[in-house]
Amino acid sequence: MITASHNPADYNGMKLVREGARPISADTGLKDIEAKVARDDYEKLAPKAATMGTYATYNIMPEYIEHLLTYIDVSALKPLKLVVNPGNGGAGAVVKELEGKLPYNMVKIFAEPDGHFPNGVPNPILPGNRAATTKAVLENKADVGIAWDGDFDRCFFFDEKGNFIEGYYLVGLLAQNFLTKHPGSKIIFDPRLTWNTEEIIAKYQGIPVRSKSGHAFIKERMRKDNVIYGGEMSAHHYFRDFSYCDSGMLPWLLVTELMCQSGKKLSELVEAREKLFPCSGEINRKVADPDKIFATIQDKYKDGKQDFLDGISVDYDNWRFNLRKSNTEPVVRLNVETRGDAELLKAKTTELLALIGGQPG
Repeated sequence: MITASHNPADYNGMKLVREGARPISADTGLKDIEAKVARDDYEKLAPKAATMGTYATYNIMPEYIEHLLTYIDVSALKPLKLVVNPGNGGAGAVVKELEGKLPYNMVKIFAEPDGHFPNGVPNPILPGNRAATTKAVLENKADVGIAWDGDFDRCFFFDEKGNFIEGYYLVGLLAQNFLTKHPGSKIIFDPRLTWNTEEIIAKYQGIPVRSKSGHAFIKERMRKDNVIYGGEMSAHHYFRDFSYCDSGMLPWLLVTELMCQSGKKLSELVEAREKLFPCSGEINRKVADPDKIFATIQDKYKDGKQDFLDGISVDYDNWRFNLRKSNTEPVVRLNVETRGDAELLKAKTTELLALIGGQPG
């Protein structure tokens, strides 16, 4: 697939997968492909076939829409008003197909696909890209706002007050939805923020599975352990019956279903969890020597329970944090959470950032 993901219009790239949508990463063949391309000896690698191949076009949209709707009970849905913001990316075409099959009043903004992105780069994880959705939610008195990145493998939520919802809390809501329907199922989450997700999995009799963050690791673990759903706080949500892949369409269908079934507003579903487990959100810092920072942090917090599944996680009784290095740039990423203590969260986040130093990145 050729995709720039959530990047600006002048970016491009290729996403490569094997049969069954298995990801090809640096550990599973990407480096081999790179070496073959660098040698430029295609004739030796793949001699010309005796007969030319053929190609055909196939419209997958009807079957895709039909599959999406199998995850929810459409008959149980109630009329809701939704602001939907595809950001001029690919989501608009799918929303258009779903619109007539759901009892929702959809207020669409920036819905036409346009690779020039006249309304800005579609990446709602950036705070500066959220204002249009918030404004539309408030002006239209909508029940929920939904925005996607360009290739709509991620979706982002705004409550009826126009507040942006941290992706961490969506993992818990989706885990609740799946475990209500499929008790005893396994749920994957990454180590950056965990306590809210773990408590919900336990409450709804699920089995928690921790995984290193990143699609290649999560998809591999989901296949290995037959995990029904996996979520990252970065708004990537993975589904067993969706070829173990992430989808930006399924989360909002499942969350609005949960709203309809519970009779609760999105803010009511989330605010209690935010108070129980307040979090810092992911904070990035550009630093000159990430390894030195990690050594300092490991020593400073050696009295806590340390774990190195993905970066360093340190747990205490009433607060915890995770610090990870970027794979591609001199940036470290910090997440902090507490058990219901907003003041402690602020204090520990400030303390950690003082140790890390560097500049916002």
